[in-house]
Amino acid sequence: MPSTLAALNQWLDEVALLTQPARIHWCDGTQAEYAALGAQMLERGELHALNPHTHPRCTLHRSHPGDVARVEHLTYICTRERADAGPNNPWLAPAEAHAKMDALFAGCMRGRTLYVVPYCMGPIDSPLARCGVEITDSAYVVANMHLMTRMGAPALARIEREGRFVKGLHSTGELDPERRFIMHFPEELAIKSYGSGYGGNALLGKKCHALRIASWQARQEGWLAEHMLIVGIQSPQGQTHYIAAAFPSACGKTNLAMLVPPADMRRAGWKVWTVGDDICWMAPGKDGRLWAINPEAGFFGVAPGTSAKTNPNALAMLDHHTIFTNVAVTADGQPWWEGLDARVPALDWQGRPFDPARGPAAHPNSRFTVSARQCPSFSPHAEDAQGVPISAIVFGGRRESLLPLVFEARDWAHGVMLGAAMGSETTAAASGAVGVLRRDPMAMKPFCGYNFADYFAHWLSFDRPGLQLPRIFHVNWFRKGSDGNFLWPGFGDNLRVLAWMLARCEGGAAAVETPIGRMPHAHYLDTAGLRLPAAALEALLHVDPAGWQREMAALGDYFSEFGARLPARLESERRRVLEALEANKPTRRAAQG
Repeated sequence: MPSTLAALNQWLDEVALLTQPARIHWCDGTQAEYAALGAQMLERGELHALNPHTHPRCTLHRSHPGDVARVEHLTYICTRERADAGPNNPWLAPAEAHAKMDALFAGCMRGRTLYVVPYCMGPIDSPLARCGVEITDSAYVVANMHLMTRMGAPALARIEREGRFVKGLHSTGELDPERRFIMHFPEELAIKSYGSGYGGNALLGKKCHALRIASWQARQEGWLAEHMLIVGIQSPQGQTHYIAAAFPSACGKTNLAMLVPPADMRRAGWKVWTVGDDICWMAPGKDGRLWAINPEAGFFGVAPGTSAKTNPNALAMLDHHTIFTNVAVTADGQPWWEGLDARVPALDWQGRPFDPARGPAAHPNSRFTVSARQCPSFSPHAEDAQGVPISAIVFGGRRESLLPLVFEARDWAHGVMLGAAMGSETTAAASGAVGVLRRDPMAMKPFCGYNFADYFAHWLSFDRPGLQLPRIFHVNWFRKGSDGNFLWPGFGDNLRVLAWMLARCEGGAAAVETPIGRMPHAHYLDTAGLRLPAAALEALLHVDPAGWQREMAALGDYFSEFGARLPARLESERRRVLEALEANKPTRRAAQG
């Protein structure tokens, strides 16, 4: 299936000359190709078959123990001007980066197959979609790209029509951590990744293209590429609103995307539809609203913690046609991870007899790769070419105190400031210190392909006549009481908070004005189905003016890292909130509209 596009053929010739593969395979994206790849990897021991009765067509891949996660410190943005990458990104000059990578790629595919993977991020006929070609020597990567993207002949046909694509070159190399780099060249729409087979480093359509390169493209072209889930909430009246939400890791993004309504709301007629759990591309439509697509075709989800309680929809889709990576295995060949159930696995993620003294059975970052179509709550509109209209944008983080359960931004600029202020508190398990705030604006800290100051300015640029922008909210599911326990039950009950948001979007719910934003009064939230003490709900919605003054002062310190490049409007918004707090005059009147 060679291409008719001269630019693609020339690039392939250059790569083949550099890497010296034994053979070249053009991927067509067919099921026959996918099955053949799987059979080859099973035969070579790169994949392991799981129980064919309980998990038909499911396989397990075990990574090299030193290659199990993203490597942010080795992930570079290579722009001509260092300031364009910003203080939020490691930077290397393009010429130096190309030289470093080409030296690694020289002869690296000798004896290996070079796979050419044309792919489309987004529905193949969507004007919001963008295409790329990944060249890789990893059959595991190709198999994952089959599930995660629209790849093969249809993507190649679109690439040949448009004449443009993102170039991604990947090799597992020697899997040597000392020879591992992921370089992004936004001005060239190019990616070079060497020395890792891990998903986020090797599936170049995912974080590398769909966020780091796409965020740069989006700023040039007037849209947004975001680390957000997309979920549809259908009311008992039959109206569906779509929400885009950004959360840092370990904050329940996938769980919210696949939320199952609590029993009382389910009986009332509430339904939830999953469009995507990780990445959202949004652009203004002809009607002035923001329309969004999920550029991915599958889920590359974290396995540990996924269970019938936390995410029954996710668990239901994983019993067939799934690639598991670095999970444990039971004695009868079923995948297992911590939080799944009470069984004791036979083998750990490295294939060794399980011994609790050696740590968790499944790697904490073990994964599943599965087609989105297998999700029971998969939206019938997930593949719509025009996308879905976004009614609300939600930001959130893991904060044990200070941030209330939910509040609404006063306007777009205030909402952008809330997104820029996002972050989560570390835990002792992660860092050795509890309660240390790690800023993660819009959950894009590891993924924004350019200077955060310019990124904030790009967000602010959407506040212009003619656009009907979504309302912006902030949530915190993780506030704790004095006893150290979570105050809010979370999981499916988060729909109670989303229901208030959607009522706000429809103009049907009042709110209380506070210096930090608009909040529901306790009786505005539907908690009838919960055994939630009044004192707990009051604590969840409490605003501490002194604590928020300290928060706004710390945010000012963070903003100062970006110098004069920071949009003045963002700093003025921070000062507006700080002045309202210092005046200590929260206005307890209902906010209309």
